[in-house]
Amino acid sequence: MVAPNPPQPHFPSPYARPSIAPSVARAVVTQDGARIAAFVYGALHTGTPVLMLHGNGEEHGIFGPIVDVVNSAGRTVIALDSRAQGKSTRGTARLTYELMARDAIDVLDALGVARVHVLGFSDGGIEALLLGRDYPERIASITALGANLTPEGVIEEPDWDLDGAIATNQEWARHWTDCKNPQGTTHADVDCELLFATPEEAAQTAELLQLMLDEPHIEASSLSGISCPTTIMVGEHDCIRPSETKAIVDAIPSARLLVVPGVGHSLPKLVPDTVSCQLLVNLLLTERD
Repeated sequence: MVAPNPPQPHFPSPYARPSIAPSVARAVVTQDGARIAAFVYGALHTGTPVLMLHGNGEEHGIFGPIVDVVNSAGRTVIALDSRAQGKSTRGTARLTYELMARDAIDVLDALGVARVHVLGFSDGGIEALLLGRDYPERIASITALGANLTPEGVIEEPDWDLDGAIATNQEWARHWTDCKNPQGTTHADVDCELLFATPEEAAQTAELLQLMLDEPHIEASSLSGISCPTTIMVGEHDCIRPSETKAIVDAIPSARLLVVPGVGHSLPKLVPDTVSCQLLVNLLLTERD
């Protein structure tokens, strides 16, 4: 049997990780057995921290320059590797954005943190909105970058082929599954732990990509109860449909919109200084009020 072509890394474009070391790095175990990797930059229990939530297929390092700027301004950052991404494990529960928002609350509880400002990008932006909606007492402010309410709210860009990427990862996972089967002989000379990607990693990537095709399904009207200061940021050429962004902004009484000119979706990579500046302004305004 001929092996399929290996899948491409999920969103592999480079980025700068934080230049400082975390003061805390620990795994928080959830009810369904997932281990959520949490990283603290700065001193806990000093002011209201900033919680950072990354996008699909990424890890918390995507916010590297932003972590540095916020930390140098004397603010503590709590950054997570979302479930099934980075150093966090999958667990057994059905993968949803609501589940990942709950993971963030579990981490805050484990760290003894009552309230946070939230910066979320893409999938993390969706989670930020859910946190503001479902756990309002825990959220001081929201800065959501490139968030959507529905799968239809995302414009599939020309270089995207989500269906094809899902199929490639699923085929790769199926082909190598017997690597760890003691009775299997087809791949007896192949140590799957040395492959990129392992069957488990490929299957997990397929599931994460499928999540973007299947979810979220958030009623805009359900966000009307968000009362904390909220900034919705998108790139001028973002893959989020303008109508979707407008629905979010119109639904949240406190929301304001910032469109960053000349850029696309990946704001933390493309304009980290702009994101950092806006986030710090939001924190100052929140505390002044």
